[in-house]
Amino acid sequence: MGLESQTEKDIYSKYHLKKVINASGRMTILGVSTPRPEVAQTVVHGLNEYFEIKDLVDKTGQYIAKLLNVENAVVVSCASAGIAQAIAGIIVKDDYDLLFNLHSSDKYVPREIIIPKGHNVNFGAPISTMVSLGGGIVVEAGYANECKPEHIESLINPDTAAILYVKSHHCVQKSMLSIAQAVCIAQKHKIPLIVDAAAEEDLQTYYQQGADLVIYSGAKAIEGPTSGLVIGRQQAVEWVKLQSQGIGRPMKVGKEGILGLTKAIELYVTKPMHETGQQMVTKMTPFIENLNVLDGISAKVVWDGAGRDIARTEIAFDATVIGKTAIEMIELMKQGEIAVYFREYKANEGKVDADVRSVTSAQLDIVYCKIKNIIQGAK
Repeated sequence: MGLESQTEKDIYSKYHLKKVINASGRMTILGVSTPRPEVAQTVVHGLNEYFEIKDLVDKTGQYIAKLLNVENAVVVSCASAGIAQAIAGIIVKDDYDLLFNLHSSDKYVPREIIIPKGHNVNFGAPISTMVSLGGGIVVEAGYANECKPEHIESLINPDTAAILYVKSHHCVQKSMLSIAQAVCIAQKHKIPLIVDAAAEEDLQTYYQQGADLVIYSGAKAIEGPTSGLVIGRQQAVEWVKLQSQGIGRPMKVGKEGILGLTKAIELYVTKPMHETGQQMVTKMTPFIENLNVLDGISAKVVWDGAGRDIARTEIAFDATVIGKTAIEMIELMKQGEIAVYFREYKANEGKVDADVRSVTSAQLDIVYCKIKNIIQGAK
């Protein structure tokens, strides 16, 4: 047995862990993604060296900014930390009294953060909690199913600190203003626009459209270590970096995370290995065909609701035929030696989605066999 396989065996057996087939996508609850070997090597190297951390933060930020053709950049511990620190940075700026006493100071500064109501979502934690952690006060614009430019514009007042736009599949997609429209409002009223683009794949478009700060997860599309990235205007990013002396202190990212993400971004930009949506369709076509032979199961290709080039398999369970609801199937698929995780957002409709980006063809066969065994055993 080779060293790698022995190490793998030791981890699963030592801690009594299940193996996981991740058909849910780049999800935090499953460890998000698996970085390339070059990224892992950079992380190991970073762990075994010493650096002047401020210099490391500044120099890697400059390197990333040059790669992405943006004014400034900084690596943070994760996207949610990036949201909190971006909010705090915009509110505090370089006021050291507020930096050290963000939640206790009675000094007046604008703190209202306007966000479309349909964007105030729970991504694993509430967006509103991140805003509050950053010293902001959430002001919802529009309605759960609609937000137009005038809904945001009508709420702008001297207490407005920023507009926050969340670009995510978690958000309401219909009848929402675009980022370009949000940029127009922000620039008209001379207030910052922050875009949370955690899982988005394009690292430049929102900045190019005019956002002041854009936040990404380092471990999702970029496939870096657990980390986050904040890019944007020179001064705004410097304010975010200053938060390392304030609320950002317990959110600090290690040297290995900074170097690992910087390497991942370099590879992402210069040596892309992105699987296209059509390639995903090709990979999952045999899986879909096999599922559609099973009584009570229907499967088809669906595309990402947020407009990304991601194809998934939608699996519908007919409870009257198989004797199990989608919710019951979800739980049964997590049991046994190998836990299979789907995207569960449509379970109340009797459906799940299988995201195949992190799943091999051999693993799709395992998923099919597990579904088949469960429903045949239920009869």
